[in-house]
Amino acid sequence: MSVMDAIVVTKPQARTSASLEKPSLIGLSREEMGAALREKGVAEKQIKMRVSQLWNWIYVRGVSDFDHMTNVAKDMREMLKQHFTIERPEIVEEQVSNDGTRKWLLRFPARGAGRPVEIEAVYIPEEGRGTLCISSQVGCTLTCSFCHTGTQRLVRNLTAEEILSQLLLARDRLGDFPDREAPQGTIMPAEGRKVSNIVMMGMGEPLYNFDAVKQALLIATDGDGLSLSRRRVTLSTSGVVPEIFRTGEEIGVMLAISLHAVRDDLRDILVPINKKYPLKELIEACRTYPGLSNARRITFEYVMLKDVNDSLEDAKGLIKLLKGVPAKINLIPFNPWPGTNYQCSDWEQIEKFADFINSAGYASPIRTPRGRDILAACGQLKSESERMRKTERLAFEAMMIANHGADD
Repeated sequence: MSVMDAIVVTKPQARTSASLEKPSLIGLSREEMGAALREKGVAEKQIKMRVSQLWNWIYVRGVSDFDHMTNVAKDMREMLKQHFTIERPEIVEEQVSNDGTRKWLLRFPARGAGRPVEIEAVYIPEEGRGTLCISSQVGCTLTCSFCHTGTQRLVRNLTAEEILSQLLLARDRLGDFPDREAPQGTIMPAEGRKVSNIVMMGMGEPLYNFDAVKQALLIATDGDGLSLSRRRVTLSTSGVVPEIFRTGEEIGVMLAISLHAVRDDLRDILVPINKKYPLKELIEACRTYPGLSNARRITFEYVMLKDVNDSLEDAKGLIKLLKGVPAKINLIPFNPWPGTNYQCSDWEQIEKFADFINSAGYASPIRTPRGRDILAACGQLKSESERMRKTERLAFEAMMIANHGADD
């Protein structure tokens, strides 16, 4: 199958201009939703019941049209349509890889950015689970030298609505709400939810948008709504040390650290936030992460860069650095992108590196290449502002090696 055959592009209708001007109920806490209804004249004695109804329709039934809320009175539905929206973001482009990985380019309103903004979200189907990789910012401030996303400047933070809408839209498109069917030929887990796991590993640094990420993830894990297990939600950070403890204390999800080097001098180059929060501070924050145990290990992401961080000395340094921290180490073969000077480590060297870490008692899986034909891998998500021309992108996608996975 050619690269052209591997890509399916759909452009569903955009949100109407009228709905763009209305506030969305998606992403509001129950208290905020109640306040919004109260402001529009809903009687105080009805607030709790109405919020419960809306919560169920939005997050359990997955509706995106108030008219589908059949147990809500018609006059109430008319009021909701007049003042609020629950529509999904516009899908600019949907791509489907040969291996079933899906990537959506989504468009959101400007909200102070000067023009509408675009982000990418990726779905990775695997045996026994389906993982959605969610973005938290438009662009990124971190400028990690090996990361394509980091070459796109930060435009703005996403709102809780926009973060959560990525999950709702993916479940829509995969037929993952009650009484919905998946598109014909969709690759997904044979049993259970199509989206069983989410990872905050898309565009942006989640802990630089802490409040919106927190609100979105608390709604995603709410037992009366989307009801995702906190153990199936992973937040990945490059090392915003002050917010790491808060993540465990206030959100309670699994933690992943974008590590990539075991020496400060090298990590200063690969992950420049290390200059502000060096390895000693980062690892200490990991040691005190709330709920940390052998059953709730921290995942350390380590991209394999040829002749940069892939020697056995680096492997020894990694074991020494993480001593006493319940951890799993994900080795990520580097995903090339236009303009990078880095190369992926030789496969033989990656296996030697993994064997050494495994022999020291740490789980050290090598991520399976995923989405190789649609630029859907770790560090490759990037929106429209600097996209390649289609012919260039297709030629590049044909030769690249990409991967993206997720872990419980």
